[in-house]
Amino acid sequence: MTLAPYIHAMGRGPGRARNLDMPEARDAMRLILSGKADPHAIGALLMLMRYRGETPDEIAGFVRAVRATIPALPQVDLDWPSYAAGRTRGLPWFLLAARLVAQSGARVLLHGWNSHQSDRADVRSSLSYAGIEQAHSPDDAARLLDRHGIAYLPLEHFAPRALDLLRLREVLGLRSCVNTVCRVLNPARARAAVQGVFHPPYRELQQAAGAALGQPDLCILKGGGGEFERNPTKDVALFRLQGGVPVQTMLPPLLDQARKLADGTIAPDALQDLWQGGLQDAFAESIVTGTAAAALIALGHPPDTAQAQAQTLWDGRRPRTRTARLHQGAIAP
Repeated sequence: MTLAPYIHAMGRGPGRARNLDMPEARDAMRLILSGKADPHAIGALLMLMRYRGETPDEIAGFVRAVRATIPALPQVDLDWPSYAAGRTRGLPWFLLAARLVAQSGARVLLHGWNSHQSDRADVRSSLSYAGIEQAHSPDDAARLLDRHGIAYLPLEHFAPRALDLLRLREVLGLRSCVNTVCRVLNPARARAAVQGVFHPPYRELQQAAGAALGQPDLCILKGGGGEFERNPTKDVALFRLQGGVPVQTMLPPLLDQARKLADGTIAPDALQDLWQGGLQDAFAESIVTGTAAAALIALGHPPDTAQAQAQTLWDGRRPRTRTARLHQGAIAP
């Protein structure tokens, strides 16, 4: 079998071309993952899908095929993918938000791969500053989850072929739908999941793909650099699945003064300083608690009390130090 029928269906020309249905997409990805598909055909299929615009059924079909190749992963409560790219985003404050959610008692699995990131924004090199350990296998992830309630599992340790497909961006010069697939993947089949997007239309796409996959609870937002990370100075729309039903929730700003998430003046150790109380920065703290609140909503907490709960978790994370370094531009308590 080849990818030719699927390429033909998508590339016949105006008025005759069509998108793939879910079984077709699943079978096409199965063939790709088997290693039997021609590399030229893989590139053609992915770029046709990009040109036409990926559909929820195509994403869901691809996800089903990738899931069939993933080894058994530990049970978790919240799936937290991290596949954003870009040199312009700031520190990954969302890592502290994930740790805060784990502090609430939820088991949180972070997973991902990131490209084109600057040293200060690199997710993997920031993990240690955020107090999160990187797992080297599914079994190692289970150990870390049992010990800390949170772990980061690199994509190459559970779906190496998916990473190969992601890295075709280096050949094709464009992202493909595989990036969306990895965000939607939920490899441990957690009941609740969070997802970030960079382009707003992907919120509806990923919401619909989640519904097609039977995802019970889901929360998607347009976040910093495409991560699940909230800007606390803006209204944020949460595209959700609640018990499998699509809903939308609006969250108001937490701070009045508009600011961008990226800040090139902050070093990665600021993550550790903020958590330990050595740095007081109202904006960074609001990123963390606001993002954690959105994740708590995904876990089923009421939207009108989630922010207060996130703030309570933040205040109780550990005793603050008596002296704190104030970041330039921060608001003193």
